[in-house]
Amino acid sequence: MRHAPRALVATLAAVTALAACTSGIPKHRGQAPERERYAAYAGEPLDRMVWLGHYDGWESIGDNQLVVFTTPNDAYLLKVTPPCTDLPFVDTIGLTATGGAVYSRLDSVKVKRWHCPIAEIRRIDYKRMRADLRAEAEQGKSTG
Repeated sequence: MRHAPRALVATLAAVTALAACTSGIPKHRGQAPERERYAAYAGEPLDRMVWLGHYDGWESIGDNQLVVFTTPNDAYLLKVTPPCTDLPFVDTIGLTATGGAVYSRLDSVKVKRWHCPIAEIRRIDYKRMRADLRAEAEQGKSTG
C-alpha cells in the first residue's frame, strides 16, 4: 500500500507535463487566420517606418511576426529573425530606432533581454481592412 502515493504522484506529474506541452497549441493554430488577414492587406516591403517614440499597441501573429500600431489607424507588419521565436508568449516589446525611424535590417524588436533584428517592414492598409471586416460583419447579419 505504500506504493500507491508514488503511483499517484507519478500520474499527476505526467498529466501536468502533458497539459504544459499542449497549452501553447491552440494559440499557434488560432494565429494563422490573423497572419493571413494582415498579410492580405500588407503592402510591399519598406526600408523604414516613421517612429515617434511610442506605439499604440502590438499583436503577435506568429513566432517571428508581429503587427505594431503606431497610431490607431497606422499598422505595420514586422518580421524578425532569431533569437525571437516565441512572440506569442511575450507580454511586452520595445523597438530600437535610428533618427526618428525604425529601419529593417538595422533596428530591432526588444523582447525580454533579446534584440531581435527586423528582417522586413510592411505597411498594412488598416483602414481598408477594418472597412472590409465591418462590411463582412454587416453581410453576415443580413444573411443570418
